[in-house]
Amino acid sequence: MKTDFYRRGGSEKNKSILVALAALVFISAAILLGLWHADEMRDIVSRQFNDEQLVIARNVAGLIERELGFLEKELTLISLEIAPDPFTPDRHQAAMQKSLNRIIESGVRSIRVVDLAGSRVCRYMLDAPWELTDLEYDSILSLAEPAHINPDVVWFSRPRISGSKITLIMALPVPDKAGAMVVFDINISWLLNPFLKDIRSGKTGYAWIICQDGFFLYHPKTEFVGRDAFNVRQEEDPRLSFHTINFIQKEKMLKGQEGTGFYESGWHRGETGPVRKLIAYTPIRIGGDPPRQWSIAIAAPVAEIEALVRQAYNRQLLLQFVVLAVIILAAAAVLLSERRWARFLEAKVAMRTEELRHSEEKYRSLVESAEDFIFTVDSDGAFQSINTFTAGFFRGRPEDYVQKPLSGLLPRPVAETIMNRVRSVFSDGKSVRDLLEFKEGSRRTWINANFMPLKSNLDEIAAVLCIGRDITEHKNLESQLINAEKLASIGTLAAGVAHEINNPIGVILGFCDLLLRKAEPGSQTHEDLKTIERQGLHCKEIVENLLSFARVGKETTETADLNQCIGDVVKVVRHTLDINDILLRVDPGKDFPPVVGDSRQLQQVFLNLINNAVFAMPDGGSLFIRSSHDKAGRRAVVEFEDTGTGIPEESLDHIFEPFYTTKSEGEGTGLGLFVSYGIINRYGGTIHCVSRTQQSPDGPSGTVFTITLATAVWEDEPCRAS
Repeated sequence: MKTDFYRRGGSEKNKSILVALAALVFISAAILLGLWHADEMRDIVSRQFNDEQLVIARNVAGLIERELGFLEKELTLISLEIAPDPFTPDRHQAAMQKSLNRIIESGVRSIRVVDLAGSRVCRYMLDAPWELTDLEYDSILSLAEPAHINPDVVWFSRPRISGSKITLIMALPVPDKAGAMVVFDINISWLLNPFLKDIRSGKTGYAWIICQDGFFLYHPKTEFVGRDAFNVRQEEDPRLSFHTINFIQKEKMLKGQEGTGFYESGWHRGETGPVRKLIAYTPIRIGGDPPRQWSIAIAAPVAEIEALVRQAYNRQLLLQFVVLAVIILAAAAVLLSERRWARFLEAKVAMRTEELRHSEEKYRSLVESAEDFIFTVDSDGAFQSINTFTAGFFRGRPEDYVQKPLSGLLPRPVAETIMNRVRSVFSDGKSVRDLLEFKEGSRRTWINANFMPLKSNLDEIAAVLCIGRDITEHKNLESQLINAEKLASIGTLAAGVAHEINNPIGVILGFCDLLLRKAEPGSQTHEDLKTIERQGLHCKEIVENLLSFARVGKETTETADLNQCIGDVVKVVRHTLDINDILLRVDPGKDFPPVVGDSRQLQQVFLNLINNAVFAMPDGGSLFIRSSHDKAGRRAVVEFEDTGTGIPEESLDHIFEPFYTTKSEGEGTGLGLFVSYGIINRYGGTIHCVSRTQQSPDGPSGTVFTITLATAVWEDEPCRAS
């Protein structure tokens, strides 16, 4: 037992040694990685900082170029203002003072009008009288001859350096005045100082400008201004080599290039000693003829960047040590609880697996039991899955269609439409809807389909899910409702036509009556007029019956005479029955009490049943209408029995549904029995149908509609019962 104990102790000791060695390896690797990362971060930050300095340099260069462009415009305006009239100093004194007020902040000390022919110069200064002096070519045009100046372009001189004072001259000939020029004397320090004095790159970085001859036009170290940029640094500190910055100035800046870099300096903002600096430079384009260019540079010590990187690195190194310590402690805790955690994970995984299996079964059951078209297709239009309802609709099984193309199951136009929607979902990643129509034999089916993207774990569209619902019934209802509205409009129109026909019929009967009075009774003329009168009265009776039936009466919940309603309807349809060779028999019940209901609506029900009977007897037949009174049940019964073709058994359960009809398109709306059922049901009655077709073995074909209605109680019913 002691051996086992010591063996376990040795094993634990070995584990501790391994953990310690692993910790040392991790720490060493972390230190090396941190040093490498610090170098990388320093380089990245330096490049980013230099890029930011370059952006600042570009902005300042743009501001200076825009300011010089402004001065060019002012110079051009003054030359154009002088051009029309002979020049006299007094005449232009006020205009020159206004111009000086605008441009004095841009560094312009004075404006001069030069007369080369008369060798005279008129100088204007702010808030001072003009001065007229003799012409000195060198003082005005510096190193250029007047004959070499382009009359259409502003001429810029090279910067003229006198000690720390630097002057820039801008000149432009006056149009149509030979030998006349307008000259701006510009103090470059006044021009540049507003743009450069407040520039700070980082904490202590600054900007400086050199001209194309290599002289400093601006430098925060004022003793450098106006001196040669290639010699002044060496003179300041002969111990250092300035080869790098001299190379940048000569090969980059003076050649008008833009870029960034590093160089060594011996001072910065009053502090002396070797200083490594970041520099970003860009040219300043000065227009005119000949073209001039300066170059602006912005420099900042690398030490500022390294200080920031060093702080971040120290924090990162400390964080690494803390993380490693936590990892070591956590590793020890993990070793102690590894087995228990593993068992817990196994139980958790088993539970999640079971839940996932149940969820999948539930989803599958939901999809399989849905009475909708549900399937998925890939980008090539092949089925990836299909539910039982969809497969059953096409008389197959789901496995028969998986990996099969759409065109193998659906009509080609429908398959192409679906494929277009699938491509749209794959390209746009958005759901789309469409209404699909296809025919299967004589059956037309409408499906409202929604196409949705299914994404994989990589967030890419792997397939398209289509969920479609059969809306054929809804589309049929819409179509039949439109037909019903058309029939209602036709009924209203027919009533109007009948009303208009009634007027000429009255005129015909009136004149016929006058002629009858004049004709001799028994003569042929008298007999002919009687025939005309009889047929006219028949037409009038038909029209009046049609008007009476079409006229909308006030709805009432009072009682109606059932036999009277039947009689009124028979008057309307008798002519139709005669035309269709249908024998009508009516057997009205005796001693009838009134029934509960509105007479107009009951007439509508009876007319619908008679019209259906006429349609069922295209070759003629007989129609038997009888009414009776069930005194015990206080019900009135009326039956409509025809000898027509009958109603198929499969249609009997649907005849009272709205828009259901067995008639051909254009011959019926499917609303007659539905409306009749609603009217009878509203008054507490019932309507039933019994029918036999020609194929029925129970007897001859025919249909019987039986309507029962509640009867009203007569006021003297107790006496009658006694």
